[in-house]
Amino acid sequence: MATRTTSSGTSVAREKLLATATELFYREGIHAVGVDRIIGEAGVTRATFYRHFPGKEDLVEAYLGVEDATIREAFARAGEATDDPERLLELVIEGLADDVSRLHTRGCPFINAAAEYPEAGSGVRVAVAEHRAWFRDTLEALLTGAGASDPDLAAGQLVLLRDAAMVGGYLDGWERVRPAFVGAARRAAGLEG
Repeated sequence: MATRTTSSGTSVAREKLLATATELFYREGIHAVGVDRIIGEAGVTRATFYRHFPGKEDLVEAYLGVEDATIREAFARAGEATDDPERLLELVIEGLADDVSRLHTRGCPFINAAAEYPEAGSGVRVAVAEHRAWFRDTLEALLTGAGASDPDLAAGQLVLLRDAAMVGGYLDGWERVRPAFVGAARRAAGLEG
């Protein structure tokens, strides 16, 4: 009998659906990709889809959960690499730049999802808001640890810079945007005098 769960105990079918949706939603847009296409490309049945996701919006929320976990893991890896608060900020800025140039070349998945789900109370918008709050709060904590004079302001600036870098990288090419993002982010973080 075929294995139905991954080594971590999750459903293989669920992981296929999520991987397929993650790739298609980010590349083509959420509303442009139907459930039938996801089911077909994932190679599962309709019943399997609905066993794991009661509706498409549930799948979208799970997709955003994957995106959220990816950035949280990147922050965790940076934290494991150093105990020095300023070096940690440098690693985070470089990690954000790498993320935009390698993984998120078509803009921010959270901003893209928010644009497709304008209703503030939808589960998708709640997931977006929770991620952005975590992102900003985490940056603020890192800036506080590094002794920033106004960590709240600097965290807000870093969030805006990342948002702008994702859009700018998509529209203008990352090779043009990366130096501007890294320089501005370092200044906002107080890493350049």
